[in-house]
Amino acid sequence: MALLRVIPTITLSLPYHGIASKPKTFPFSKFSVRNSNLQMQLQPHESRKLVVEVKEKLEKEHHSLPVGKNGRDDEDMILWFLKDRKFSVQDAVSKLAKAIKWRQDFRVSELTEDMVKDVAQTGKAVVHDFLDINGRPVVLVVGSKHFPKDPKQDERLCTFLVEEALSKLPPGEEQILAIIDLRGFGTQNADIRYLTFLFDIFYYYYPKRLAQILFVDAPFVFMPFWQLVKPLLKSYTSLVRFCSADTVRKEYFTEETLPSNFRD
Repeated sequence: MALLRVIPTITLSLPYHGIASKPKTFPFSKFSVRNSNLQMQLQPHESRKLVVEVKEKLEKEHHSLPVGKNGRDDEDMILWFLKDRKFSVQDAVSKLAKAIKWRQDFRVSELTEDMVKDVAQTGKAVVHDFLDINGRPVVLVVGSKHFPKDPKQDERLCTFLVEEALSKLPPGEEQILAIIDLRGFGTQNADIRYLTFLFDIFYYYYPKRLAQILFVDAPFVFMPFWQLVKPLLKSYTSLVRFCSADTVRKEYFTEETLPSNFRD
């Protein structure tokens, strides 16, 4: 590919996953992409050219899609999806078109706190008031408070919280942390549809935005459920960490920022 220059001696990478990973965001900055066994680098003007190419293709092939923030002409969003698709223009166009159409159909931009207040009042999921020790916004899910009842409402709450968490990203941070507290989890709380939706939106519509998923103090009854869900998670399986509440206390928060349900 003419736009890519092979670097023979310098090895750079953009870590997206892992608790210690803290990628930085600089619009149209120089960054590297691993493709097979080659290490390649895009110059700012080259990444800019690809963004323009994607934007033109979206306008030509998907002109009915909305424009503006998170629309087909949103250059920050286009660049993010290009990075996710290893700078393949066609792959980025395809994934972007699907993501933008979903946002339009799901009416993501219209979601408000008032629209999800009834299901939010259950306390089953919230965005934590503080960042974790690595500077990431935190979505906290309490499994024992989830009772499958209204899938659409649960999906709206899930999407609203993801949007809220992303809005709290500090400068230089790109990913959020998900903590699923499984203490007290029972078969009545199992919901394959909801968990599948959660992972689907991160895979298709918010790619590379999820840094890690903590399953905290998973009981024995959760494991058969996990074996059913695990094949559906695609590459996100590698982001899952089973850990204890004590690990959450010691490795992810300070005494001041620890969520209240993890305090002794």
